[in-house]
Amino acid sequence: MNAIIQEDTMNKIIRNNTLCNATNIKLLAVVLMFIDHIHQMFWNMGVPEWLDLFGRPVFPLFLFLAADSFHYTHDRKKYMRRLLVASWCMVVLTNLTERIVPNPDVVLMNNAFSTFFVTTIYMLAWDTLCEGRKTKNKKQIGKAIVLALVPVILSLPIFILAMANLSTTAIQIGAFVCLLLPSLLIVEGGPLYVLLGLLLYIFREKRLVQIAIVLVYAVVYYLLSGGVQWAIALAAIPMLFYNGQK
Repeated sequence: MNAIIQEDTMNKIIRNNTLCNATNIKLLAVVLMFIDHIHQMFWNMGVPEWLDLFGRPVFPLFLFLAADSFHYTHDRKKYMRRLLVASWCMVVLTNLTERIVPNPDVVLMNNAFSTFFVTTIYMLAWDTLCEGRKTKNKKQIGKAIVLALVPVILSLPIFILAMANLSTTAIQIGAFVCLLLPSLLIVEGGPLYVLLGLLLYIFREKRLVQIAIVLVYAVVYYLLSGGVQWAIALAAIPMLFYNGQK
């Protein structure tokens, strides 16, 4: 009985909260990301590493909101197309920036849009699989499997490029092309963050489970890398008070 009362109280707090809507959480994440990138860009000038702490909750927050966005969007194809185009723009702009303002101490590899796009592929695959199992439609199940394999198959050119005996120019061109492909291996954050996005989507209606997943990720990343990785857990605070409003 006490557990039910506590859950009802928490739900009322969340519903009555007008601050933690999707837009405000995104703006918060952008500010945190900017602070984090100050260290990334200027570490060689003595900027302290602890600034990275601010950026740790950012990826989980964006993936958390992407789960809601993908669920509610009226046109999934258009939504995914925008993410893919944004990912391509990031690749092109990053490449141009490194050429126009070269800095041997900084390597620009950030492209969260690639992670979001690949994650939506797996979200779509999950929904297709669930629909196929529900209707016992083997074609739907097969389509889900194919969708899930696409980012894996598109990772193969990376291995081919690594093993090929090519000139420096050819390798650079090949690497640029590989960055344009929605590959599971070269997305920012790696496959684990794609999995995080999928899990947050699968448990979209179970907020406490979502938070538990993020906390587990914080522990895993801290054990793997140490440092400020524990701060991933801070994403749980805006997630808890998210009111579900745009």
